[in-house]
Amino acid sequence: MTRPKIHRCLKCKPFCRCFEPKEKATGEEVLMADEFEALKLYEVDGLEQKEAAVKMEISQPTFGRILASAHKKIARAIVGGKTINLK
Repeated sequence: MTRPKIHRCLKCKPFCRCFEPKEKATGEEVLMADEFEALKLYEVDGLEQKEAAVKMEISQPTFGRILASAHKKIARAIVGGKTINLK
């Protein structure tokens, strides 16, 4: 039996749901809402991980894992010419 997912406080909604390269995309990466929020708080708002974790109402280690996952997905999409879909 898996552990139930804990509610995360998400306040930012994306302006669009899909980013794709001008050339033909070779696949897709799906960025979840919590990953999008983590990127916004850390990269755009410039918050430290601990501060951002408090805003999302999660622990700092969990925030770090979410942020690392988002960075990896975006890097794979850019390097591989993939579409980024936001869910």
